[in-house]
Amino acid sequence: MHFDWDQSRQAFHDAAGWYLAVTGRVGDRWDEPGLGEWTVRDLVGHTSRSFVTVETYLAQPADTVTLETAGDYIRAASVVARGPEVAQRGRDAAAALGPDPVAAVSGIGARVRHLVDDCTGQELMTTIVGGMRLGDYLPTRTFELAVHTADLAVALGEPLDVPASAARQALAVVADIAVSEGKAGPLLLQATGRTGLPEGFSVF
Repeated sequence: MHFDWDQSRQAFHDAAGWYLAVTGRVGDRWDEPGLGEWTVRDLVGHTSRSFVTVETYLAQPADTVTLETAGDYIRAASVVARGPEVAQRGRDAAAALGPDPVAAVSGIGARVRHLVDDCTGQELMTTIVGGMRLGDYLPTRTFELAVHTADLAVALGEPLDVPASAARQALAVVADIAVSEGKAGPLLLQATGRTGLPEGFSVF
């Protein structure tokens, strides 16, 4: 599934704004539980990589496209994400935010949002799992921002007010993966209140 570039930019901006807003409400709760073994600070740090990777990958031009869609990327990256180094990268990203995480993520977010606005979506970049165009990669960052800001909101007791544009794109990515992986049936039944999902269910 491919997305319109202008819609993707808007969804990314809206997801980023929600993440920055919720992060701004952490207060003194940085060391409280965030997600799994991560603290709130670790979760914020990990989520900030949704900005950092855009900048990093754009600085690494690719010669060919090996990943055609956001779903292709997420499926391939999910294999890498099962490794123990992912949890450590989250902690490292948290440490890199320094003594004022809110100011740090605000600065990174502003820089990358301006960078995205200067792009056409056709830029060919090298990701951790292969070459792809920015227009196909950016929805994966919206997906990550939406999901992990929702994680952060749950940890902080904040409302799950996912921006409509970001929610629409993130759910489209989920649906695309579910269909490709043959998992649409269980997801449809759960989404319509028919039955519970199997323990540990994920679309990827």
